[in-house]
Amino acid sequence: MPSEMTLTFTPDGRGHCLYGEAIDLSRLGPLTCRRASHLEFNETAQQWEVLTADGQSVLFRSCSRQSCLDWERENLDPT
Repeated sequence: MPSEMTLTFTPDGRGHCLYGEAIDLSRLGPLTCRRASHLEFNETAQQWEVLTADGQSVLFRSCSRQSCLDWERENLDPT
């Protein structure tokens, strides 16, 4: 997992990021976390799939779980 993490703030002081542990976010105060996607293994297709947060649509597929994690970081990072 990359050791870099980008944290952006809105004018009202809320921070947004693709969660990682490069920054200890709990030191900033109470956290609210929402999933941007879900990563699941599709046994029928024998591939890992990145799904929308509601699990209704496939955003990306790969035989490699790491490729899916990389895709999430590249495509769902708010920066």
